[in-house]
Amino acid sequence: MRLFGPILVLTLIEIALFITVGGWLGLGLSLLVILGTAVLGSGLLRLQGQRMALDLRQAMNGIGDPLSPMAQRGLIMMAAILLILPGFLGDTLGLLLLLPPVRHMIIAMVGRRVQMHRPPMNDPHRHGVVIDADFVELDEPPSGPPPARRSGWTQD
Repeated sequence: MRLFGPILVLTLIEIALFITVGGWLGLGLSLLVILGTAVLGSGLLRLQGQRMALDLRQAMNGIGDPLSPMAQRGLIMMAAILLILPGFLGDTLGLLLLLPPVRHMIIAMVGRRVQMHRPPMNDPHRHGVVIDADFVELDEPPSGPPPARRSGWTQD
């Protein structure tokens, strides 16, 4: 229910912009702009998907940090989706996201809000739980009832 209000407001803004800009440009030019940005967006989406796969492959091979290029590609993909959707507001936002300074500003804003916590390299629990135990191999399963469980810790 929380998304209904913003979606309704954005839809009304898009309708108002279609009426205003469409009256100013005319129907033919408005449709040409909407179709042109949709073609641009679909081409960008295809290209960025391929580049993101290449970045991920290089990151898995250990060639550089993938976070910044992937964030850039993700924002370009978001711009492409906004360009594909019909509407002048979405097209304007999509075109703004194609500008590198705008993408850098968004990544910096998100980076300030998101903090990563990495355990120190010498932390023994970095890769999971460490269990120190002794074991005894049994050739045959024990017969009879299982031994009673003891609670608490014992020292040898």
